[in-house]
Formats: sequence, C-alpha cells, structure tokens
Amino acid sequence: MGAGLVGSLLSIYLKKKGYDVAVYERRDDMRKSGVIAGRSINLAISDRGWKGLAGVGLEAAIRKLAIPMHGRMIHVLDGKLNYQPYGKEGQFINSVSRGQLNIELMNAAEKEGIQFHFNQRIVETDLNGTYALMENAIDNTTYKLQPDLIIGADGSFSLLRYTMMKTDKFNYSQQYEEHSYKELSMPATNNNSFQLEKNALHIWPRKSFMLIALPNLDGSFTCTLFHYTKGENSIDAIKNENDLNNFFKTYFPDAKKLMPTLEHDFFSNPTGSLVTVKCFPWVNGNSFLIGDAAHAIIPFYGQGMNCGFEDCSILNNLIDEHNHDWNKILPAYQTSRKINTDAIADLAKLNFIEMRDLVADADFQIKKKIAAKVAEIYPDKFIPVYSMVSFSQLPYREALEEYKRQDDVLNEILLLKDISAKWDTEYIHTIAEKLIKKN
Repeated sequence: MGAGLVGSLLSIYLKKKGYDVAVYERRDDMRKSGVIAGRSINLAISDRGWKGLAGVGLEAAIRKLAIPMHGRMIHVLDGKLNYQPYGKEGQFINSVSRGQLNIELMNAAEKEGIQFHFNQRIVETDLNGTYALMENAIDNTTYKLQPDLIIGADGSFSLLRYTMMKTDKFNYSQQYEEHSYKELSMPATNNNSFQLEKNALHIWPRKSFMLIALPNLDGSFTCTLFHYTKGENSIDAIKNENDLNNFFKTYFPDAKKLMPTLEHDFFSNPTGSLVTVKCFPWVNGNSFLIGDAAHAIIPFYGQGMNCGFEDCSILNNLIDEHNHDWNKILPAYQTSRKINTDAIADLAKLNFIEMRDLVADADFQIKKKIAAKVAEIYPDKFIPVYSMVSFSQLPYREALEEYKRQDDVLNEILLLKDISAKWDTEYIHTIAEKLIKKN
C-alpha cells in the first residue's frame, strides 16, 4: 500500500526475491498528473540511501539525477557567507528531486513486472485474516484483496496504520512542530547557470526560523521557508504581498533578489506541516508497516528517505537470514528498526535547532571545527556524529548516544582558556584525548 519512494523500492526488492507484488496507491499516477506543487522538498541522499538503491541495481542511474553538496553555505544577515564542510574530503550528500526519484523507482518497478494500481484506497483490513477491503476512487466501487501479506508503505497518514490503531495495545504518538513550511523557488540565470554555489546546501539561519535552498539539475534551486505557523511573526502573519516583501527584505534580502516568483510561490503553494510519528508494534497479523507509515520524522537530518531505504535493505537481509520464514522475519525487523528509527527522530529534532539557531554561532562553529580536526588526525578513533549518520551505516541509536557524549565533552572544551585562538595549536591533542571515546 503506497507507491511512494519506500513502497516502490520495496516492491523491487520483493520481486527480486521471487514474490508476486502489486502496489496500490490512493493518489493519481504522478507520471501523468504531475508532482503536486509545493510538496516536493528536495531530498538529500546519503550513504544509507545509496546502499538501498544499490541493493536493486539502481545506484548508478540515480546518481545521474543527483547533485553533490559538500557542505552547508551559511548566509548571514549582513550578506557574508560561511562555508561548513559536511565531512572529510570526498564525503558529501546529494540533492535530488523527490518527484523525479519517485518516477524513476516506479518505472524501474514496472520493468520488473510489478503492477501499479492508482486511485485505490484501503477502507478496512482484516489484520488476523487475509483480506483488505479497497475502494476505487474513480467510480467508488469496493472490492476485496486477499494477499498473503499486506505492507503499509502509505506514508505519515497511513490508512493501514489507522486500522492497527484500533487494536489492543497499539502505542501511537504524533507530534507536530510549531513550525510549518512553504516551498519556494529560485530560477536559473538566463543561460541556465546557478545563481548560488551549486555544490552546497544553502541555509539562511535566523534564530527560530530559516530558509534553505537545494540545487536542481536545471540550474534552479528548490527553496523552503521553515517558520512558525501562527503568531505575530509567522507564516500566518504574512497576509499580502506587502507583508511578504517586507519580511524577506528584513530577513533574507540577498535571497529575495534572486526569487522573481516569490509572491506567486508563497501564496499559491500550500503550507506544509512537520510531524513526527512513533508507533509500535509495526506488525499485526499478516500486515506490517514500513517507512513513514511506521516512523515519520521531520526533514532536518535529511534522513527520512534514507531511513526508509535502510528499512528495505535490512528487511531484504532478514529474508535471506531467516530463509523466507516471515514468522521470524517480521519480529526481527521491527525489533531491530524501532530503537534506531526512534533515535533518528530525536536527532532530526536536535538538528533542526542546530540549523536554524546555531550554525551562525561562533561557539558552535568552533565545536564543528574541533570535531572535524580530531577526525582528520585520528580517523580510526573518532567519527563526528554527522558523519556517523550520513556517511556510514552505523546504527542511529549509536549516533544519538554519541551526540549526547560528544556535545557534553565539547561544551567542557569551550571553557578552556583562549580556546578560540588555541584550539588547533597547543590544545588540539589535549582536546583529542578528551573527545575520543574510551573503550
């Protein structure tokens, strides 16, 4: 259930394992109707995502659609730029269009012989039996499906999860951020060049809200404003073009000059919400949840899709490990993934604060430089948390534990005398001794 990124990729994995797979999607086929305007925040593919794609032979094809982003380009209010690399040389995340990636995955799945059925929604499921009652949104007719397994890859507002929520001892939490988002655009120049540095994720941090921009292959940038939903200084407070122009002149004057369709984009595109979903169990009878249906997270570590693709990789490995015995596969899947998806949800919240509030802060910048330098000097002994999440397959749970430990140590280091002037000279080996985790 769900022809999004995770559903489409998982269908390929299962087909390659020899299963008959059909995909049911409640929306139109985006290849015919187009991507919904204002809902296509660019994705940042990192190592976990590439591993998921490589598992079905699609990494090379998708890399052709991606633009490397080697670091953050911070746009200070006075117009100055501050570049912060993500990791070591050769480590980078990759900007890709959500809609374009989804289309590529659906096309690849159909080439494998997988059938997609659009405008079809779940009405109810028999979790202990083997049927799902479906409704055709075109003519409102209903019919039963009787598969061996029903997989809910139908996103943050999963209809399959809704069925599970009615069962005994199903734990569920849904938390919305005070912030919402507006998708905006920054076109290419007249000769199809990029108006900003191409190989960076651009951030305009403004203490409690921010603007970001990710590059597209056509020279444009997809921009997103993250701001309070309601209140005196919020998205809702921007009522007309005059309000909008004053807001951007005040907080993002350099970006505003590069956004000729700002008024149209802001008032035409919907306001998107930011939600974290945690639930358990993910398995009930012959049904189970995966991706956002099981663990929706906010997008500030760029890990929502990467985490969902990792779900697919791990499930695929468990199929082999347990020799296609789904009575063993599914319990192992939910047990191994739950603690890690909870951890990346927490890390995403922490990174939201970092991106909007801290990246322009002097102490924060020193902490980042210290961590990067220690990793450079002692690559076999120390990994910064961002690198653990984005450039490795280490469990998210370990990354969250390291975040807490490293942050405590770095805060202590900042108290050393003249740290801003001496951190990379006389202090660096003392710092490394403190920062490297003892076995």
